[in-house]
Amino acid sequence: METNIKVYGAERCHKTQYYKRILDDLNLKYTFLDVETSKANAEALRNLYESRKLNFPTITIGERRLRNPSESDLKKWIEKLV
Repeated sequence: METNIKVYGAERCHKTQYYKRILDDLNLKYTFLDVETSKANAEALRNLYESRKLNFPTITIGERRLRNPSESDLKKWIEKLV
């Protein structure tokens, strides 16, 4: 079973790059959605939050979402869901 992982963020954001590196190091496939270069990606991210704020980086795995997690929390979450 392949789980759909998405990273909402911005290329210029060091935290976004940090999470992409972690996922790359774990050899996990993910979709990067740049919220600064795409209005559709920004809108998709806003739709994840009741406040409709552009909260990035946000990582989703299936229906679950995590905003700016620690590396250990992210790895625990991935172990549970992937």
